[in-house]
Amino acid sequence: MIPSLEHHRVRRSVPVCAAAILMMFGSGRATAQMDDAIYNYLRFERFEYEGNGDIHLFKWDIEGWTGSDYNKLWVKSEGDYVFEQDIFGRADLQLLYSRNIATFWDAQIGIRRAFEPERTFDGVIGIQGLAPYFFETEAAMFISENGNVLGRFKLAYELLLTQRLIAQPRIEINVSADDIENRGVKAGITEFEAGLRLRYEIVREFAPYIGFDYVEEQSLREHKHSVRAVAGIRAWF
Repeated sequence: MIPSLEHHRVRRSVPVCAAAILMMFGSGRATAQMDDAIYNYLRFERFEYEGNGDIHLFKWDIEGWTGSDYNKLWVKSEGDYVFEQDIFGRADLQLLYSRNIATFWDAQIGIRRAFEPERTFDGVIGIQGLAPYFFETEAAMFISENGNVLGRFKLAYELLLTQRLIAQPRIEINVSADDIENRGVKAGITEFEAGLRLRYEIVREFAPYIGFDYVEEQSLREHKHSVRAVAGIRAWF
């Protein structure tokens, strides 16, 4: 009698299962060592010119980390420089401890040093990760020395047009729970950015891009909005 296909599957499964069990127990130490391995990463998410007929800015959004799969030390910096006035409009630096809490999600806690418009320190509590459908998501709450609460939310998505040409819609919202006189901040949405960047990856680690942003800003002194062209590079190491 010719053995059935199912019979062959059962006979083959015995040594396969045994090998899997031996590998599981034998590789436990190796897996733990891999989890504890230290890695480094640095990304220039935005390094760009942004402007129109009235506004000319240099903007940056840089982040990097060192650590293992579960524990990392993050450094983040974001801000802009106004060419006409030769001043920094906004600039800050964050130092964060990050802990992996779920697949693709890290909880973060640390401090932020704001250099402009005022030199202040804030406590930071945040979360960062990859939401369903591959939306890159970042949310942070900042607590000032005086107990004021501010927040920042970022959402981005990458749409592959070809293997090298990628469209990236992006939203960033900054909010404040209170009016803050020394920062010129008004309660509510203080800054809203929505834009699209089209980048070409010369190599995976380096990609120039062009695009546009719609920006709306509100402070205690003024409320303004504009559409701006952008051109820059995105790089990671």
